[in-house]
Amino acid sequence: MADIRITGRMVNFSRLTFDTNDHNAIRQQLTSTLNEGSYLGTLVIIDSTVEQELIALIQLLIDLGLQPMAVIDGILGDEARAIQFPVLPADQPLQRIKASKEQVVAHAPEKNTETPEIQTPQKQTPTTHITSYHDEILRTGQCLVQDQGDIILNAGMNSGSEVIASGNIHIYGNARGRVIAGAGGHTSARIFCHSLEAELISIAGTYCVADDIPKNLIKKSVHIYLNNKQELEFEALQF
Repeated sequence: MADIRITGRMVNFSRLTFDTNDHNAIRQQLTSTLNEGSYLGTLVIIDSTVEQELIALIQLLIDLGLQPMAVIDGILGDEARAIQFPVLPADQPLQRIKASKEQVVAHAPEKNTETPEIQTPQKQTPTTHITSYHDEILRTGQCLVQDQGDIILNAGMNSGSEVIASGNIHIYGNARGRVIAGAGGHTSARIFCHSLEAELISIAGTYCVADDIPKNLIKKSVHIYLNNKQELEFEALQF
C-alpha cells in the first residue's frame, strides 16, 4: 500500500474583498457581520482592491475566528508569495450575453382600499417584470443575467456557464453550469430543469455544489425550491 494517497474533496469557502486597508475599520465591520459565532472556522479567500499589510490582515482574520487559506492573485500576489502563502489565479471574467428575446410586463401599483381620515397623494410607479428567453446553448464562459424577472433557456447550458435571475429559472435542456435563482433574496423563486447536472445550484443565497446534489436526481428532470427552513428541496418532475 502506498504511503501517500491523493483524493479530491469539494470545499466550501467565502471570499472577502477589501476596499480599505484600515484594519481597525475592517475589524469593526467584520465583528458586526460575524455575529454569534455563526461564521466561526469559515475558510476564506482574501481579495483586495488596495495595498494591504498582508501578514497583519491574516492575523486579524484568525483573531476573528476565520481561517484564511489563500489570496487572489493581483495586488497581494507578490506579498503572498514572499511569505509562501497560497495564491489563487485571478478570475476569468464571464462574457455577459443578451437573451434571444425578452417579454416585458408592467404591473400597475396596488390601490389602497382603506379610507384614511387624511389621504396624502403619493406617486406610485408601476413595477416591471421581464422574462428572458434564450434559444441557443449557453456556452462555457457565457453568463445570462435577468435582474427583473425570470429566465427560460430553451437549449440548455454547458459547464462553465452561468445563469442568474431575480425570479425563476426554467432550463429545457442540460443544466451543467451554475444556476442562480432568486438573486436579491427572493425566497419564493424556483428552478426547473430537464436534466440536472449543475456545478452549483442557488436560490436566494442558499446554495449547494455538485457533490451535494442528491445522486438519484442527477440527469433527471427536477424542480428545486426553498422549504420552510430555507433549505434547498429537490423533487423529481413526473411526466
